Amino acid sequence: MASGTTASPPPANLKRIVAASLIGTTIEWYDFFLYASAAALVFNKLFFPDSDPLVGTLLSFLTYAVGFAARPLGALVFGHYGDRLGRKKLLVLSLLMMGGATFAIGLLPTHATIGTAAPVLLTVLRLVQGFALGGEWGGAVLLVSEHGDARRRGFWASWPQTGAPAGQLLATGVLSLLTATLSDDAFASWGWRVPFLLSGLLVLVGLWVRLSVDESPVFRAALAAAEQRKAATGAVEKMPLLAVLRDHWRDILVAMGARMAENISYYVITAFILVYATTSAGLSKQTALNAVLIGSAVHFAVIPAWGALSDRIGRRPVYLIGAVGVGLWMFPFFALIDSKSFGSLLLAVTVGLILHGAMYAPQAAFFSEMFATRMRYSGASIGAQFSSVAAGAPAPLIATALLSDYDSSTPIALYVIAAALLTVVAIACAKETRSRDLADVVPETPAPVRADA
Repeated sequence: MASGTTASPPPANLKRIVAASLIGTTIEWYDFFLYASAAALVFNKLFFPDSDPLVGTLLSFLTYAVGFAARPLGALVFGHYGDRLGRKKLLVLSLLMMGGATFAIGLLPTHATIGTAAPVLLTVLRLVQGFALGGEWGGAVLLVSEHGDARRRGFWASWPQTGAPAGQLLATGVLSLLTATLSDDAFASWGWRVPFLLSGLLVLVGLWVRLSVDESPVFRAALAAAEQRKAATGAVEKMPLLAVLRDHWRDILVAMGARMAENISYYVITAFILVYATTSAGLSKQTALNAVLIGSAVHFAVIPAWGALSDRIGRRPVYLIGAVGVGLWMFPFFALIDSKSFGSLLLAVTVGLILHGAMYAPQAAFFSEMFATRMRYSGASIGAQFSSVAAGAPAPLIATALLSDYDSSTPIALYVIAAALLTVVAIACAKETRSRDLADVVPETPAPVRADA
């Protein structure tokens, strides 16, 4: 491949594009993580009140996992149209869908008001959230990756990744403020609705920024080239989904394996910890939320640093640091929480998120560099989101079930370690992509076919 010669846009333009992607992903992840935190704290009582407390938590996490089930469908639909129509249009649509569903959750009647219809409606809205997020990630990271500055692509593309800890920070911060200022009864009665309703205002801000940016120049060039080929030879391109499965199936498998440790460890560290710290360790909800809040701030800060390091030494070495590190950290992680002090809990979460960042930061550039332009949205989205069904979706559910069955953190630590080993194998099988020019990434076999074939 070429050595990364794609022309860079003016710095101000690139920064505006990064800001648009970051703000959008922050809002989307705020909406998604807000649900995860609420599922751990109050949804078991509000929507599953007839269940045992731990069973109610399992059921609320099950509705949380449903959102992940919709993400592959979102990846397929948004990926297809994102490769056909462009990145920008689909990013606007994903933001509207996610924000609308989150706002609607804030208005949703509980089980006490409408009975079993409440968890059904909650599940439907969670499906909409998952569908939207399945299309959001690929478009956001590609918009930045394809706008240039190839020598620093890892750094710039890592900024949309900071939307995850920023969204976690925002969601946890709002919840922490509410739990600190409201009584348990007030929070359960109406306080939990406030952060969901705030999503409506955040979406307006995100749309204003996103509508101001230009479409990816790499995509525009690839689209023009495809139209010229069609005019000259009558050749038409295959559907992006079919083309990427034929030409990049190895890269999709690598991306899926790479996501296992990253996805599972993150939701154990940030979502399941709210259950473990408040039940097994006997810490308060406020203490657990504060630890996640501070850890997310550190996570936000280290992601661009890991991204910059991947520009210097490669995507694979940085990713391996994170995967191996997370696996080694799991037993100390739970041992620190079991000490039942805030300082130990904070150390456990912060170190875990720093190591997670080593996987998450280079992921955007790494996945973008694997796929050809006219199937890149589909390839990156499919690789990232299909793995989430087996990784992030059941992670809090599996961890909670293991805790219920064994009353020990050891099986949970082994679960994360197994995921880390799988990721190490996937990265070992991958090719280094740091030096690739996105405009020159081509499928291994010709994608176009004759119109009369």
